[in-house]
Formats: sequence, C-alpha cells, structure tokens
Amino acid sequence: MKKISIVVPTYNEERNIIPAYEEISAVMREKLSGYTYEILYIDNNSIDNTKALIESLCREDKKVRAIFNARNFGMMRSHYYGLINATGDCAVLLHVDLQNPPFVIPDFVREWEAGYKIVIGIKDKSRENPIMFFIRTCYYRTMRKISDIEHIEHFSDFGLLDRDFLDVLKGLNDPIPYLRGIVSELGFKIKQTNYLQNRREREKSKSDFKLLYEFGMLGVTSYTKSIMRLATILGFVLSGISMLLAAFTVIMKLFYWDSYSMGVAAIGVGVFTLGSIQLFFVGFLGEYVLNINTRVMRRPLVVEERRINFD
Repeated sequence: MKKISIVVPTYNEERNIIPAYEEISAVMREKLSGYTYEILYIDNNSIDNTKALIESLCREDKKVRAIFNARNFGMMRSHYYGLINATGDCAVLLHVDLQNPPFVIPDFVREWEAGYKIVIGIKDKSRENPIMFFIRTCYYRTMRKISDIEHIEHFSDFGLLDRDFLDVLKGLNDPIPYLRGIVSELGFKIKQTNYLQNRREREKSKSDFKLLYEFGMLGVTSYTKSIMRLATILGFVLSGISMLLAAFTVIMKLFYWDSYSMGVAAIGVGVFTLGSIQLFFVGFLGEYVLNINTRVMRRPLVVEERRINFD
C-alpha cells in the first residue's frame, strides 16, 4: 500500500491545528482509503499553544508526526525541511490555515497515479484581498518575462511531489531554497490543477510585507540575471549620452563663452537622475550579494529541538 505524507508547516497557529487535522484526516479516510498516510507537522518555534496541541495529536494518533525547530528559521527553509523529512511515496505541502483546501488532494493523487512526478495547485481564483491577488499576478507575470526558467503563475507551494523528486531535493543542499523555482527548474513532468483559494478564517496571516519582499527578492536573485544585465546596458547608454552632452557643453562654452550658461538646474537634474539610478541598481546588486553570501556559508536549513513519532 502506497503512503502519502501531508506536510503541514506551523507558526503560532493554535486555532488552526485541530481543524486542519480533522479535515485532512477526513479526506484521507473517505477519499483515499486505499492509501496509508502520515501528517507531519513542522513547527517553526511557535510561542503560543501550537506545540502543545501538536504534541496532544501525536499522543492520540500515531499517524501524526512532529518536528519542532529550535528557533524560527523562516518559512521557506521550514517548508523545505518538512518535505525532505517526509517518509511517504509522495508528499503534499499543505498550509495549516486551510486556504488551500485539502479536498484537492485526491485530484493530486489521481494525476500522480497517472504518471506525473509533480502535481501542483494553481489558484486561478481566490477569496483573498483582490489587491493582493492583483499584485501577486503582476509579480508572477514579470518573473515569467525576466526569469531564466519558466516561472509558474499563482503556485504557492501547494502540490504533490513524488518520492523521486523528494530525493533530488535532499541532495540539493541549498540553504535558502526557493521551491517555486526549483519545481520549474529540475525538469520533472508537471501537471497543473486549478482550485479556488479560500479566505483565511482563523489567526492572522504571517505573510507580512517583510516576508513577501523576501520571497520576491529570492525569486529574482536566484533565477534571473536580467536586472544586472539591464544595469550594464543602461550604464553604457547613459555613459554615451553623458559624454555627448559633455562634449556639446564644452563646444558651446568655447564658442559662446560669455553668453552660454552651464545651467545649475540642468546639472542638478542630471546628478539626481544618475544618482537615483545608481542607488537603485546598487541596491539590487546588494540583494544578489546577500543571496550569494548566504549560500556560501552553507549553514543548515534548520536546527531541530526535537521530533515525535519518528521510530
């Protein structure tokens, strides 16, 4: 009998732990009774009652396993670590807030049995804030144009990954994995399944501006060279224009020494324009350097505090 791992990352989600467990268990019992399964909670050092609730579930149901991180290592690293510690023939990453509905899992499994190594959920519609959905759409479409790989629109890590792909993830040894890019990059056969994303009912979303910025910049710095190449091209163009303007200014000043004014306003506009462009690209260069620096240090994805029901 094949085994399915449901990986559920958590951080301060005490109101979502039990509803997620009940809904996942119901789907597995009623829709996928021909499979055995495990529910693997990976907790990012929650400071509310989340850990206690997970421990209680582990005592009551041996299909529930848990990994508790020693501190908060960030969403991306925790998600990835949960996947590479799954023991099933495939693994499904499911957020505990249930915005991505568990009833889609049987659709994933059906496509998996049809031969697809990766089955991903695409939220073509969402009950979330429409402004945020629009911003995400703009980001994904921009990434598709500038990325070195085929970037998948509205894929939020919700999907099924075959054991063969999970074994590849284990061997990557990437300290800051961008799963959305890795799925597209490594060449496995992918099947997309559309779904309607639910509204978050309980607890406040942890996806604040800082986290969204980190996701966005990791995607840009990991999978596109276009920004830095644009800086190089723009530098050449602006340098050429600047030299032409400088030559023109010198000639006009030589021929019309007394009447030709250099123009303080023109100089100021030029300095501020060039300065702002330089600062913009220096900032982007800094993001690339930070990305490289983190990877070069080769620190572990997470450090475990303890784990439960891993016999």
